[in-house]
Amino acid sequence: MDPALTKAPAEPTRTSAPRTRDARRVERLCHSAGLLLVLSGLAHLVVFAVDGGPWDGPVSWRKPVTFGVSFGVTLIAVTWVTSYLRVGPRLRTLLLAVFAADCAVEVVGITLQAWRGVPSHLDMETPFDTAVSMTLAVGGGVLVVLLTVFAAASFRHRPSGPAGMDLAVRSGFAILLVALASGAAMIARGVVLTRTGHQEAAYHSTAPLKPLHGVSLHAVLVLPALAWLLSRTPWSESLRRRLLYAAIGSYVTAVIGAAVWAAVTY
Repeated sequence: MDPALTKAPAEPTRTSAPRTRDARRVERLCHSAGLLLVLSGLAHLVVFAVDGGPWDGPVSWRKPVTFGVSFGVTLIAVTWVTSYLRVGPRLRTLLLAVFAADCAVEVVGITLQAWRGVPSHLDMETPFDTAVSMTLAVGGGVLVVLLTVFAAASFRHRPSGPAGMDLAVRSGFAILLVALASGAAMIARGVVLTRTGHQEAAYHSTAPLKPLHGVSLHAVLVLPALAWLLSRTPWSESLRRRLLYAAIGSYVTAVIGAAVWAAVTY
């Protein structure tokens, strides 16, 4: 028998899952909302340049800048990356809609408090400030639940997409879980300190975990984006996978370094 006839067929290139009209609509909504959040953050960078003031601390223009850009980029990234997950279209549409609304609430609350000149998180000085702080804390909990559901879906069924995308998506979500854990730890410790009368200590207690939170938060964009870019090159699949493994290893090393620094300075 001709060996060519018995050779196993090549695995077809996997693409993102087909999307319904509602899914495409919510994707456009999420992309638009994410862009607005990014633009809001950049606009407050201009406000900082004009108004001045400290860049660091519980009350500064840094917070609407970094949170606006970070939430906007994350919303756009999660919307794109979840198109490769094997999740029911209705469930994905619902989760993305809630995720977009939650991102908007978080950025609006943080921006509002920056304009009022008061801390956005862990501020229990007045009933209004308490309501904002608790809303942001609850919103953070909702984000943890939603992103954990997406992360679990990435490991339950192999993500679709070009070669290497499954590894990139799973690695990105695994590292994202570190960001969620560190964010939850910051909120929990800050709330405990606030409730026990150590308000100033609560504001400074989050500093050691911020690098870990920031580094691990965007792996869900960086690694899948790299896999997508590599799939557009003429290089062999083995070379692309080696480069992807190297990138994942470098990212994990950075996360471990930030975690060690947090443990030493916590």
